Amino acid sequence: MQKVFKYKLDFYYQQTLIALVTLIVYAGIKGSFIEDHFSFVFKDPIVYIIIFYFFVYLIVLILNLIRDRKLVVSDEEMILHHKYGERKIRFSDIEWMHIGRERLVQTAGRFQLIVFKLKNRRRLFRIRVGRYEHNRDLVSEMEKIAERVPKGRRRAFSLRRRRTV
Repeated sequence: MQKVFKYKLDFYYQQTLIALVTLIVYAGIKGSFIEDHFSFVFKDPIVYIIIFYFFVYLIVLILNLIRDRKLVVSDEEMILHHKYGERKIRFSDIEWMHIGRERLVQTAGRFQLIVFKLKNRRRLFRIRVGRYEHNRDLVSEMEKIAERVPKGRRRAFSLRRRRTV
């Protein structure tokens, strides 16, 4: 049986909406009503900055929608899927796994991070639970997987560049 956990896009929607609302409010404040019609001021550089950020947020949202990231957990493997490919991780290839908190990030929740190391790979995989829909179900599935693989060593993670999933 496979369980699919989609990547959350709430943050990207919020960024885009906040930039749009800011543009509308600022335009309402800076614009003027002259004889029953509204004229918008385009000579203000702040308007251009707000428009620029709105389009940047919109492009990032569209790119993440197109990328379509998912985490698929089945009985024997975990699949990190996106539009351009997927990576299959068999549970037998996992050297150790740790489910817990991320020390450098202060967010709510006891289970924020899932870290595991593959036998044939030097770097760790990090899955941030809060970035996926149905995060409680994701944690319970990962706990079932963690029962089958060795537990991770309790150590401080270095500040070197990491791969985030």
